[in-house]
Amino acid sequence: MLDESLLDDPEALSRADRRALLRGAAEAGARVRTAVRFAAEAGINDLKPEGRPRAVLIAGPGTASAGVAELLGALAGAACPVTRIHPTGVAPAAGALRWELPGWAGPVDLLLIATPDGSEPGLSILVEQAYRRGCNVVAVAPARSPIMDAVAGAHGLFVPMATAPYEQEEPLAASAPGVLWALLTPLLALLDRTGLLSAPPDALEKVADRLDRVAERCGPAIATYGNPAKNLAAELAEALPVIWTEGVSAAPAGRRFAAALAELAGRPALTAELPEALASHDVLLSGALAAGADPDDFFRDRVEEAQALHARVVLLRDRPIGGLSAAPAARELALGHDTAISELEPEDGGALETLAELIAITDFAAVYVALASRA
Repeated sequence: MLDESLLDDPEALSRADRRALLRGAAEAGARVRTAVRFAAEAGINDLKPEGRPRAVLIAGPGTASAGVAELLGALAGAACPVTRIHPTGVAPAAGALRWELPGWAGPVDLLLIATPDGSEPGLSILVEQAYRRGCNVVAVAPARSPIMDAVAGAHGLFVPMATAPYEQEEPLAASAPGVLWALLTPLLALLDRTGLLSAPPDALEKVADRLDRVAERCGPAIATYGNPAKNLAAELAEALPVIWTEGVSAAPAGRRFAAALAELAGRPALTAELPEALASHDVLLSGALAAGADPDDFFRDRVEEAQALHARVVLLRDRPIGGLSAAPAARELALGHDTAISELEPEDGGALETLAELIAITDFAAVYVALASRA
């Protein structure tokens, strides 16, 4: 159950937010600026690459690394394949995870390490393996973590992760709002220098400004009716989120939203890209999860029994390619099955800005769901 009254009680939200998730979401813009400064101090802006890498490999634990890999892959597009090296092991603990370079990796490839921990022995072993193969290595991790020494030994480039003092008191959730931007920003600056994507300093400053504006609109002091993140959280109170995305940037943002709902709020969600979602989720919306599945539901006494879980479509849209959009068909399918639909579409801007806005609003929404569900 989600306590919607808590959403409009900033003091209660603050008491419930023991992991400082709202603070992390509000500080996303500042985190980007700090990460840009750390990247410059590490020498990324002075790099003069001799050419583009053949492939970019990304390694790290949990949804933080997965999100970084997905976002970099979406932004790089066809310029270069971006592949995440999935960890193996018997448990999701730092000491149990292992990574292995693909057999084809060599001197023309680039290995990126993104970890909010930095103590994983498996990552240090991976760095040594990359050094023997001749791969270039760049890592973003907390300062003075063991991976820092491993990267130095491999003659790689290490960028300290932009962290806040309060985050060092306990392990960070991989989907925590501040973690993504702390890991992603230096790597955006790096791949801009290699020519794989466009993320110059002025574009990253615009991203930080956009994140600040979202924080102003979605902060805990803004009432639900004027707060897109609180409003979305309230709409998902008793719903199974079915996240449909349209556009290059929207797809990884939708998958991150689903991951954040699971990790932060313990809420399941489904995600698919338009137009394929219309076929893959048609039967789902026609079944028991549809709001119109039980015609007697409206007249049922809900005092003595739990309310049935119904699907709710969340449509995240970026600018459609060529002006073509499957959104009208998506609305028609959802409403045709009596399924409510929520929509988020960013303001105009560059690809990085629109991506940042979608991620920021859904990050705030996931945090509000988490806090109001555990009151």
